[in-house]
Amino acid sequence: MIKKLLQDISSKYASKWVVMLFDLSIVAFTFMAAYIIRYNFIIDFDLIIMFKQIPFVFLAALISFIVVGSYKGVVRFTGFKDVINIIIGVNILATILIISTFFSRRLNYETIFNISGSIIYIHLLLNILFLVGSKLFIKSVYNKLMQDIKTQKRVLIFGAGNAGMITYDAISNDPTNSHKVIGFIDDNEKKVGKKINTLTVYSLDNVTLDLINKYSIEEVIISVQNIDSARLLQISGFLFELGLKVKIVPPVQNWIDGDLSVGQIKEVNIEDLLGRDPISIVNPALLHEYDNQVILITGAAGSIGSEIARKTTGFNYKKLILVDTAESPLYELQQEFFQNGVKNFIAIVSDIRDFRRMEKLFQQYKPNIVFHAAAYKHVPLMENNPFEAVSVNISGTRHMASLSVKHGVDKFVLISTDKAVNPTNVMGATKRIAELYVNCLQGEGKTKFITTRFGNVLGSNGSVIPLFKRQIDNGGPLTVTHKDITRYFMTISEACQLVLEAATMGHGGEIFVFDMGESVKIYDLAKNMIILSGLRFPEDIDIQICGLRPGEKIYEELLADGENTRPTYHEKIMIARTKQIDVLSISDKISNLCTVSSKSQNLEIVALIKDIIPEYISNNSKYEVLDSKK
Repeated sequence: MIKKLLQDISSKYASKWVVMLFDLSIVAFTFMAAYIIRYNFIIDFDLIIMFKQIPFVFLAALISFIVVGSYKGVVRFTGFKDVINIIIGVNILATILIISTFFSRRLNYETIFNISGSIIYIHLLLNILFLVGSKLFIKSVYNKLMQDIKTQKRVLIFGAGNAGMITYDAISNDPTNSHKVIGFIDDNEKKVGKKINTLTVYSLDNVTLDLINKYSIEEVIISVQNIDSARLLQISGFLFELGLKVKIVPPVQNWIDGDLSVGQIKEVNIEDLLGRDPISIVNPALLHEYDNQVILITGAAGSIGSEIARKTTGFNYKKLILVDTAESPLYELQQEFFQNGVKNFIAIVSDIRDFRRMEKLFQQYKPNIVFHAAAYKHVPLMENNPFEAVSVNISGTRHMASLSVKHGVDKFVLISTDKAVNPTNVMGATKRIAELYVNCLQGEGKTKFITTRFGNVLGSNGSVIPLFKRQIDNGGPLTVTHKDITRYFMTISEACQLVLEAATMGHGGEIFVFDMGESVKIYDLAKNMIILSGLRFPEDIDIQICGLRPGEKIYEELLADGENTRPTYHEKIMIARTKQIDVLSISDKISNLCTVSSKSQNLEIVALIKDIIPEYISNNSKYEVLDSKK
């Protein structure tokens, strides 16, 4: 019954005029109290004059509060700005009383306008004390009552600095939240052992099972701005092992209107543990670059292609052409765009290997910019199917690039991979040949050929993250090919930012690479995903080393031998300086490779690939026999 009554009360708000009447009542009360204090708690003054002055004070307060609008605030949500408004309001009231007193004495007005200066200042101080205090008291009582009817999670806040205090205030000032702050954690030894708002500051070493059990702590909220990713990983791992959930406060630039709300505090996810800061690109030039342009995206239903498509819908393009052979994913993207009100786009089921079909698309839509994301990318599959890798990754790229030159496309952006660098597998080698082919075409027409090269994309189709998630859902074990294997990672959003930025800054012939920080150890990534899922390693789910797959490297690279980099205007984006190539010889060899038949032997096809890419040395693969003949 009481619980239901409190819930009903919580859904209602007092009228602003009720709040005004309440404030005016306090002003009247404090005015009488000011008289009593002024005369040392002895009724040694004219009560009739005081009671005559109250309506005037009442009217002056009404004007003051209307001016500042202090009566419009919701009392239960009283904050710093509301307190400032109240202080400004009572100062305006005091000013009105001082002015009326001055003119009353100067012109011999009625004594009701003549108030002692000492009473006015005592009244001012009492108003601040009682008006602010009453609102904070009501807010505190309301929050306490609401907290008592809800089950609360008891949490610690990591960070006893400014960000930590803002988080504490956000939690304390939100009566709908289900958290109760028990204390703070901080690395600063000078803060450890001290109290903030009566709450103890602990060191990370103090957070033990005994402390957790003593206070029934369930979560830790990390509230440190610009925390180093490696340190975040270390802290999270320590807390995960204690069975605590870990949440994190977003960067201040992501706060809504500059204010933090409890709803913005999110659980730590795998993207937060990449070992580097997120890459952010804000370039107004992108709006101009894609304005009134016809944009064609191949592989538009894939992870990268679909995200590029989504991002381009934010521009004022003329037409968006989405091309892919995957009918169902393309249909889903089409329906997503319909639902979101996206206009001027068309989804086309078609194959980049069909030259005549592609030429018809170029003739019909006359694209200005081509994003070529279509490719076969799975290393083990391409290792066993080199003909398909050649037909899509090389012949398909050759078709799209050549047609771009023929039809005067302004920019052609090739989506490449770090596996193209010193390749050890068929997939990486075919992508490297695709890079070489567009480099050969640079300068033949007006088309600017731009290559973007990046590492593994978190959450993309077939990537390690979805695989680990499925294995966790199935009860494990997680399979890792080698305990020391490392990879560079970025989010899908970061990868597509790079692609769009490259198309804007590229002048043709460049290979853009990211400064992706340190590579991530897949074994550690697997452990963190187990812990992030609320499970224990290895008790609940273990990790199984299954051996390197054919063509797989232990370490990936972003630059080939003979390449170095030069900077761009964005500190995280670099341009690879490529070594000189024999354009005629490379072009002839690629043309010859593209004529191979589906009946050709795998060894024969791979031998032709290796002839074009001398640095292609097979690893853990049946094609190593070809390297021994070199």
